[in-house]
Amino acid sequence: MIPFNRATFDGKELAYLAQAVADGHVSGNGPFTRRAEAALEVGHGTGRTLLTTSCTHALEMAALLGRFAPGDEVIVPAYTFVSTASAFLLHGATPVFVDVRPDTLNLCPDLVEAAITERTRAICIVHYGGVGATPRRFREIADRHGLLLVEDNAHGLFGVEDGGVLGTFGHLSTLSFHETKNVTCGEGGALHGNDPVLVERAEILREKGTDRSRFLRGQVDKYTWVDVGSSWVLSDLLAGVLVGQLERFEDLQARRHAIWDRYHAATAGWAAEHGVRRPLDPATAPHTAHLYHLRFASLEVRTRFIAHLREREVLAVFHYQPLHLSTVGERLGGRPGQHPVTEDAGDTLVRLPLFAGLTDVEVDRVLDAVTSFRP
Repeated sequence: MIPFNRATFDGKELAYLAQAVADGHVSGNGPFTRRAEAALEVGHGTGRTLLTTSCTHALEMAALLGRFAPGDEVIVPAYTFVSTASAFLLHGATPVFVDVRPDTLNLCPDLVEAAITERTRAICIVHYGGVGATPRRFREIADRHGLLLVEDNAHGLFGVEDGGVLGTFGHLSTLSFHETKNVTCGEGGALHGNDPVLVERAEILREKGTDRSRFLRGQVDKYTWVDVGSSWVLSDLLAGVLVGQLERFEDLQARRHAIWDRYHAATAGWAAEHGVRRPLDPATAPHTAHLYHLRFASLEVRTRFIAHLREREVLAVFHYQPLHLSTVGERLGGRPGQHPVTEDAGDTLVRLPLFAGLTDVEVDRVLDAVTSFRP
């Protein structure tokens, strides 16, 4: 069976993990943590990066930094991972779901403008598949309405749009290093801050509400409890693995793009013949090669397609389900037909295997399985 995803550690990842053990610093804020954060800051070109135990925890930190009160609202995509919404709900704000664009599956700016009310306090955008969600437009909207802008950049590490790096347009952005991401340490994430005031408090939140980071820099002679917070510091063991991945970033990306390009070229005629929707041309929609998706005419056809591939020992999977139709989403007022693009994607989208360790022979097998399907 060709898996949907397989993490590859072919560089110095395991050697750095062993080095962390040998050096005796396996908790957070160690040498590898500093190296990883420095590399991420260089890649963004601006701001400060703090490693976290997951992208979900980075989003929860962003929610705490928003200082939301009961009745406050945060606009989020209806088509996204649950953490994009649950982080804000957990920390005092009500997520307001807005539909996505049919071409990129990113938040629609016009619909967001229409959804802003006197209770809106923030907008959280997602760069789906590593395609930029017109972040400069959203920053303009946020500034005009006095709102916090958060970029959930789990798919878009070092992606570029609107003349800038994804993650540098918002006041805050988040990253994921889960095993399915382009760069991974198994589980991990990061909060990237472009506002020094927010970054200063973020350090405290990440350290259980203490000013321990200032103590470690020698700025105070002892540390104490100064704010709320939790234990969101990534182990230096995992930071070592992450450093090894970041050192290979260009090679990992080159391989992912090569696979993405082969999928796109080889499925063009088949998709046109059978009415299968594909991602936008990368010439007009630059991306990070995070995923390659196909969209079919219906849930029934997609179900048959996934079964067809499985019979040929290829594992393909669907993606997000509409958050407004989830159990929690319905409690918040979600109802069928409310966000049609999201609902269509939830029923019809399927992702093909895409990871740097996928061999050319395996890519051939995937494409043979795909193009032998007749919707």
